[in-house]
Formats: sequence, structure tokens, C-alpha cells
Amino acid sequence: MPKAVVCRELGPPESLRLETFASVPLQPGQVRVAIHAAGINFPDILMAAGDYQLKPELPFTPGVEAAGEVTEVNGAAGIAIGDRVIVKMRHGAYADEAVVTRAQLTPMPSTFDYAEAATFLAGHGTAYHALVDRGQLRPGEVLLVHGAGGGVGLAAVEMGKMLGATVIAAASSEEKLDAARAKGADHVVLYAREPFRDAVKRLTDGRGADVVFDPVGGAIFEDSMRCIAWGARLLVIGFTGGIGLARTNLLLIKGASVLGVRAGEAVRRNPAAGEARIRKLLEWAEAGKLRPHVSHRLPLENYAEAMRLLIDRKAIGRVALTM
Repeated sequence: MPKAVVCRELGPPESLRLETFASVPLQPGQVRVAIHAAGINFPDILMAAGDYQLKPELPFTPGVEAAGEVTEVNGAAGIAIGDRVIVKMRHGAYADEAVVTRAQLTPMPSTFDYAEAATFLAGHGTAYHALVDRGQLRPGEVLLVHGAGGGVGLAAVEMGKMLGATVIAAASSEEKLDAARAKGADHVVLYAREPFRDAVKRLTDGRGADVVFDPVGGAIFEDSMRCIAWGARLLVIGFTGGIGLARTNLLLIKGASVLGVRAGEAVRRNPAAGEARIRKLLEWAEAGKLRPHVSHRLPLENYAEAMRLLIDRKAIGRVALTM
């Protein structure tokens, strides 16, 4: 019988359980996918703890993205048994199989393996929505990426460089900065070595960053307002380091904007824009311009360890469960 990670009570990763379940018959328009890999994302951890904006009814299976092979189709046009696909979900990816609709499936880039495909759209989709849709990053601008060793941070480094920006990557370890260099970062800043706002001013001859990509929040966000250029855009991706407070005087002086980034919600409100985003990401992936960095691949039964890698900031890039 297939297995799934199940959340029956809200709490830490260790409160989840690996259980078997019975496969259900397909309804018209549904597709069954044998999942070969699932990406680990912070929303999975927050959802299991009851701290995310989406609160599924208990019990549920965490996981918003996966990749696998189509094994059964019931009247879903444009999909066939044997297709290798990326699966987009609100939750349910930490499992051996999933029953989904055609709209939840995206063809896998031929250049990716399953773990890379399962960690592509959430991270790179967020980076695209942030840098292209919200930040409108232009060639020649300076992009400051915080948390540059994380999954969305590395995606932003890679995409920002591809879009023609000068990329300053800031992270908490030399290993993470090495990964950022490998993705094209022009300059790197180790948080413990030098205050990043001083480093940004030094590297830009006092001008500051045009776009700030911030998945960390807290004091990072607050200090970012002190090293921005005129007309800067500060992109709020998340708040793993706490909720930051906006100093409106600093924003006013620099004519700056603070922009919230919710890639998934943006797609739900504007599906056409989401389709255009995926087409572009797949095009870049097939051309070899984008590839997730997967630092850890763990079997499904090691789900708690995999989730802890994100909580403890030990992941570089992405973490995947493999089935």
C-alpha cells in the first residue's frame, strides 16, 4: 500500500506520522501520479505547526510540490500514462502517490531529475514573481539577496544574474556563499564578518541596492532600508528571522517601495499570469539557464530530519524527499 506523511495534530515535524493508505478510484478528469520526489518548503513546516495562513482540516499530508510519473488517467485531456510531471498542490506532496487534476500538472524539464523538478516551481516561481512581476528588476541594477544560501535565495541569485543585474549575495556561512558564487553572485557578504549595510554601500560606492530580496525579515529588513538607492524596491518574501518594522522616514527619503510577494496567491488571483510565469521558467530550464541546487535528498521516512534541515538552517539550496 502507498505511504504518506500525515499530520493528525499540530506541532513540530516529529509529531507527524508515516502511514499507509488505500488508493482511491479516479473521478472523471483526475490523474494519478506516482510521486518520486517531493520538495521541502517552509510553508510545510508552518502548516504542520498551525502557523501558516492556510490551515487544512486535520488530518492532512504536508507538501506543496512534487514530481513523478503519471500512472492512470480518467478523461484528463493532454496527459498520458508515462508522462513525467511536476505536481503543484496546496498540501499532500509527502506521499507515494497523489490524485490531482490536469491543471495541477506541469511537464518536467528534460534537463532535470525528479528531485530537481520537485524543488523547482516553488523556489524559482517565487523568485520570478518577486524579481520580474513585483520588483521589475532591470539590467544593470544592483540586487541584494538575503538568505542567499537558501532555496528561494539561491533561485533569486541565479535569476537576478540571468536578468542582467549585479548581484550581492548575503548569507550566514562560507559554504552558502560558495553556492551563491556558483550561481553567479558578483559579490558575497558574510553576515558575521561585516555589517551588510556597510558592505553594500562599499560595493556600490555609496549608492546602495536598487532591489532587495528579503526572505528573512526582522533586523535584516530594518537594516536593508539603510543601504538602498533612490527608487529602491524592497521585496518581502518571508520572515524566517521575525517580523521587520518599516521606518517610513527612510522609505520616504529614498522614494522607496515595500512590496509583498505571495507567488501562490498571485497565481490563484490571476491564472493567466501564472501560466505565463511557468512557460518562461520551463523555457529557461530547458535552455540550461536555471537549475535548483538540491543539497540533501532523503527517503520519505526521514521526513522529520529533512524538515529539520530547513528549521536549523543546515540546507544549502533545496531539500527533497525521495520515494
